[in-house]
Amino acid sequence: MDRQLIALLQTNARQSTMTLAKRLRLARSTVHDRLMRLEREGVIRGYSVDLAQDPFDEYTQAIALVSVAQRQQRQIIDRLGFLPEVKICSTISGDSDLFLLIETPRLEDLDAVIEEIVRLPGVERCRSSVVLAQKLWRLTPLGGALHRL
Repeated sequence: MDRQLIALLQTNARQSTMTLAKRLRLARSTVHDRLMRLEREGVIRGYSVDLAQDPFDEYTQAIALVSVAQRQQRQIIDRLGFLPEVKICSTISGDSDLFLLIETPRLEDLDAVIEEIVRLPGVERCRSSVVLAQKLWRLTPLGGALHRL
């Protein structure tokens, strides 16, 4: 029943509890209790809006590969968390330590953000590439910053 409830919410998260109850053939209070439990347990972390046009289409995006000094990774990640332009920060294996997706309104802003990252204590190297076009996207938003690459 929880899977069916979640599937209905994924098609339209604005459905009323009464509408959901009718579709699931359950009492409204039962649906309400299930929703509260799913939220409390963290299965449902929030509700979102599905936009017909992405408001970030005009934004500049870049991928940055960052190498950091040993034992400085945690401090650098904490500082990156204060940069709203950094949409994704993942630790990776290989020559670099961090993968960043950076998004800014203009190319000049992107340059400023990368300069700010390079100046963080412990950052040894930052290689960046500007995203020219999105050709394939198979991920779905999981709750927050991830909206497109």
